[in-house]
Amino acid sequence: MTLTLTIPDNVLVVLKTPRHRLQEQLTQELAFTLYERGLASLGVARRYSGLNKWAFLEGLAQHGIKRHYDTDELNEDLAYAHHGE
Repeated sequence: MTLTLTIPDNVLVVLKTPRHRLQEQLTQELAFTLYERGLASLGVARRYSGLNKWAFLEGLAQHGIKRHYDTDELNEDLAYAHHGE
């Protein structure tokens, strides 16, 4: 399933992001928020953001978002350690 959001021009023009980076920036912001609120795991939010794991973790830190570390994320980290991404 794909969901398309419509953001009115009057909102887009006031965002402090260069026009050519809007989609990328808004996607990352949504990914950080989904993770922060517990609506997506680290892996899901990170993949959606388009960032590698370390860049996503850095983004969380820059936004002051604490990492939620649970069994699923431990298993994901272990799988990554064994197989790479």
